Amino acid sequence: MRILLIFVLNLSLISCQDKKTRVNTNEGIENIVKSVQNNSTQELTKADLLLTEKNIMNFLLDYDKKNKENTVRLTTDYGTIDILLFEDIKFHRANFIMLTKKKYFDNTQFYRVISNFVIQGGNSDDRITLKKRQAIGKYLLPNDQDKGYKHDRGMISMPSKNIENPYKKASPFEFFIVQQQQGAHHLDGDYTIFGKVIRGMDVVDTIAIVPTDESDWPLQNIFIREIKILK
Repeated sequence: MRILLIFVLNLSLISCQDKKTRVNTNEGIENIVKSVQNNSTQELTKADLLLTEKNIMNFLLDYDKKNKENTVRLTTDYGTIDILLFEDIKFHRANFIMLTKKKYFDNTQFYRVISNFVIQGGNSDDRITLKKRQAIGKYLLPNDQDKGYKHDRGMISMPSKNIENPYKKASPFEFFIVQQQQGAHHLDGDYTIFGKVIRGMDVVDTIAIVPTDESDWPLQNIFIREIKILK
């Protein structure tokens, strides 16, 4: 039996969800950016290199300025998927580039696959993945969903921790790709879209129809062999 901590996309979410749970997170990004900029003179020390809720926003704001890459290639056993990361979703883009450079995603898996909906990756039941996470740190990312992006087919979004998380902060290590032809717009406003597939949706479609168990985990593991930066 797989023992695995997963930040999952809540598939029971529907458009008529209780509005009380939709907290306005846009206290959110703009105020966070201003606050971080006001404190940006504080350099991270060696003791701060383990990323936490306290230092992550300063770290990513600085990382965003120094690491401008925005296109990556994801390699699977079924082919490659090219992804464009949106520059205006700065914290999530910077986070994804940082994890790519640290090779966190290499040999993780698409562990949740639902045909005509999404494929979700960035985790595995291998202890090496857990050790990589522990070496990077423990933190969540704020919801940044006010840029006008919709969960159209091919969009890349971040699942959120679904326990004790009223602000729907996102798991920084995982992502999902919308595979549904008409999109998954009932997710709009609850998850942060930070990129889109620009090549390889045929690969996404192939992965989406593989046989899975009752938890939507593919019966045969689908590895993300590597993610590398294109530009």
